[in-house]
Amino acid sequence: MWIPLLIWMLHLMILTEGQDNTRRSSSVSRVCPAGCVSCSALNGCLSCKPRLFFHLELDGMRQRGSCLSSCPRGHYGRRFPHIGTCTRCKDECASCFSEHFCTHCHPGHFLFGGKCGDSCPIGFTANTVLRECTVSECCTGCEVCVRRNMCVRCRADLYFLHGQCHLTCPKGFEPDMQLMQCTPQVHCEVGGWTNWGPCIQRSSARPYRRGQETRDRQVLKSPSVSGDPCPPVSQIRKCVNRKRPKSPRLHFTLLE
Repeated sequence: MWIPLLIWMLHLMILTEGQDNTRRSSSVSRVCPAGCVSCSALNGCLSCKPRLFFHLELDGMRQRGSCLSSCPRGHYGRRFPHIGTCTRCKDECASCFSEHFCTHCHPGHFLFGGKCGDSCPIGFTANTVLRECTVSECCTGCEVCVRRNMCVRCRADLYFLHGQCHLTCPKGFEPDMQLMQCTPQVHCEVGGWTNWGPCIQRSSARPYRRGQETRDRQVLKSPSVSGDPCPPVSQIRKCVNRKRPKSPRLHFTLLE
């Protein structure tokens, strides 16, 4: 609300100064630039014909007015009851239609929805030539992408992997039916064998009877659904228990 008032006050000040200068130089015949109703040698146009926009621009240390049918690039027109003015666009806009609607952007910014940003939303590509966010031409089977070869959502019957959509997962990957993604296959990994355990006989009735001893190893990484399965983690082999059984103790009873 204050900006239109300030512009109007500035316009009146220039108009007053111009009228003084005009009176002081009344003896000199001078024609105002096209579109001006009144002007001065120092400040250019002071007031404009109807439907024209009053535009102030710096001329060294001085501001000069001009009357234009449309505002220059980087400005937009605003109309008030007694004057139309040109107002500068926001810094990120190279040109604009109004205060809140850009029409072109500066380098490094891209136009989307009347605003200039340094990136584009999902589904749009930053066009550095037009400086606009253009609809991405997604690859086959892709519903939403950030650029041609970078998909972010695949068709319902396809699997997603590294920005691409696949009917079947490539080698080294397996399908996740719930997430509809290709996930890396995980192969089983096991540790080293433990030492052989003691030789255990099934029966101690006979000395030197053959028995069995075992050893184990731990699973370090469990396999995924289609990964390489784990090898055996336990081994059993025959053994011979060479320890002699202890002699039975003899018990004596003293008779009186």
